[in-house]
Amino acid sequence: MTNKRKFLIAGASGLVGYGALKHFGGRDDWEVIAVSRRPPLDRHGADFISVDLMDERRCRQVFGAMGDVTHVVYAALFEKISTGLIRGWRERDQMETNLAMLRNLFEPLSAVARELRHVSLLQGTKAYGAHVAPIPIPAREGNPRHQHENFYWLQEDYLRAKQYAKDWSWTILRPQIVFGEAIGGNLNVLPALGVYAALRKEAGLPLSFPGGRPGVVEAIDADLLAHSMEWAATSPACANQIFNITNGDVFVWTEVWPVIADAFGMRVGAPEPHSLREEIPARAAEWSAIVTKYKLRAPTDLAALVGGSFEFTDSVFAYGFTQAPPPMLVSTIKARQAGFGECVDTEAMFRKWIGRWQDLRLLPPR
Repeated sequence: MTNKRKFLIAGASGLVGYGALKHFGGRDDWEVIAVSRRPPLDRHGADFISVDLMDERRCRQVFGAMGDVTHVVYAALFEKISTGLIRGWRERDQMETNLAMLRNLFEPLSAVARELRHVSLLQGTKAYGAHVAPIPIPAREGNPRHQHENFYWLQEDYLRAKQYAKDWSWTILRPQIVFGEAIGGNLNVLPALGVYAALRKEAGLPLSFPGGRPGVVEAIDADLLAHSMEWAATSPACANQIFNITNGDVFVWTEVWPVIADAFGMRVGAPEPHSLREEIPARAAEWSAIVTKYKLRAPTDLAALVGGSFEFTDSVFAYGFTQAPPPMLVSTIKARQAGFGECVDTEAMFRKWIGRWQDLRLLPPR
């Protein structure tokens, strides 16, 4: 086996995949191939190939020619938004599509990649049934598999079967709410929050929390998650293991709201429950005017920026809850004991990413 390391990042334009692309791209010790349907915000020195993972024929052509790939991060994701993002999590066709996408990539790749060493697969707290019922606190990787249908299980079982008696290994990472800089996704709070803040600020209004009564939650910085991917790809302790990954602290939205408001250059207003999914799309023309006024790099098309994330953000903000929702806290002890001890202060994370979006001119200046 050679020392050459060639990383394939699937879903490179998405929130998680783009974080990995930024981390690994342009480095001397990694050669990176980025694949996704849409081009990422920046290629960061990686080779980019546009691939629709639902196109089996195209996948055979592309991945069947990647015999020198040694490491894979699979961060591609199909979400149903036409009938409702959260409803789609429990629908069988969404699950089967996500399995088919992984299979379309990995079948031709594994047939030719003779020096494959490691595959990282992403899951999340839905693995513990967080979208179905309250979860154990804290949720641990060694808990029995929660008995509900989930594409996580389909993908995990497929990968376990493919790895049996092979030299390569896999690692499953289970992050909490991810914060980063990709656009057009369905699980990204930052563009939804940023548009809401921009509309309020342009109208001379304070930043009022639009959700319900929030509970205690956890987050993960996309850069920190990318660091954990390198650890998973290179550490023998990660072989065929599952790890929860978080920033390392907990927070309540209403408690960090003053930090968020300050990052946008706004004052805090009294809470005003709003469904972003129901109200903001109707204000698309206002957003387009903001893009023009501040000469932003962001799309004038609101959907191109936010994707289906207004519904996800409503959920994260506990919109409609008059009592705090059940906590969704996970233990990261296993990762720490296995050697990954990095952490991020979540308030500092919000300042960093809001500032980053402003610097990239994806949101108006502070």
